[in-house]
Formats: sequence, C-alpha cells, structure tokens
Amino acid sequence: MNKFMGLAIDVAIEGMRKNMGGPFGAVIVRNDEVIATAHNEVLGTNDPTAHAEVVAIRRATAILGRFNISDCEIYSTCEPCPMCLSAIHWAGIKKLYFGADRYDAAIGGFDDEFIYKIMDGSANSPLLKPEIIEKEKCAELFNEWNKKIDKIMY
Repeated sequence: MNKFMGLAIDVAIEGMRKNMGGPFGAVIVRNDEVIATAHNEVLGTNDPTAHAEVVAIRRATAILGRFNISDCEIYSTCEPCPMCLSAIHWAGIKKLYFGADRYDAAIGGFDDEFIYKIMDGSANSPLLKPEIIEKEKCAELFNEWNKKIDKIMY
C-alpha cells in the first residue's frame, strides 16, 4: 500500500463515518512530506464545494502561504470531479494519483457524467441557464486588469 494513498483512505473513512460527506479523501505531499489531509466535508459544512481535494488544497495553500503549490503532489481516493480537477490545475499541482475512477464513484451514487457531457457540449443543463448580461461593463474589468502595474498573475 502506498503510504500517502493509505492516509487518504484513512481520512476518507474518518469523514464518511462522521457523516461529514461521501467516501473521499485527499493528501497533499511535498518532498515526501505530508502538507495537508482532508476528507469530503460537504454534509458537515453544507458547502457543495467542500470536496476532499478542494479542502486539502485550501489547507495546503494556507499552510504554505501561497496559492501556487506546483511543488506538491496530490493523492485522491477517487478520480477528481471536474471542479476538483480544475482546482488541482489552478493550484499548479503537476502530479495527481487517484484510486477509484469516475465509474466506481457513479456506482456509489456520485455520477458526474452529466457534467462531462455539459462540458463537451453534448448536453444542456436543465438547472443552469446561463445568460450574458452587462458584457461590456464586465469586459472592461479585464482592460483595467491588463493596465494594472502591480498585478500578481496566478
């Protein structure tokens, strides 16, 4: 058993048994040292974004004091959902290890296939109906951002 995946499994079990959320755990590692661990906290916090990977990233960035953690790796008990994969990307993490895949998650009632279909354009959401408003005013924000001399890119 990989020690970091073993830890991710342990925290997933802990969170699941405490009814904090689903059976998901994540561990962020830098130079073979654990920086942060997390389990899913959606139910415990009433936060739909409190997936294990996102919570682990939030903890790791707070501990390290920076938003870019590209020198870290993440171990997740399950293939990250689209939101978590995006968070991993935006954190700069270059190595992801996961155990169960999205099809295993679907068997457990966590089926993200519809989200993947929305993303690839083969489905429309019956819940989310995007509408563009105030495009010009909002696009102006990017012009100001581009002129900002003290901006920090992320």
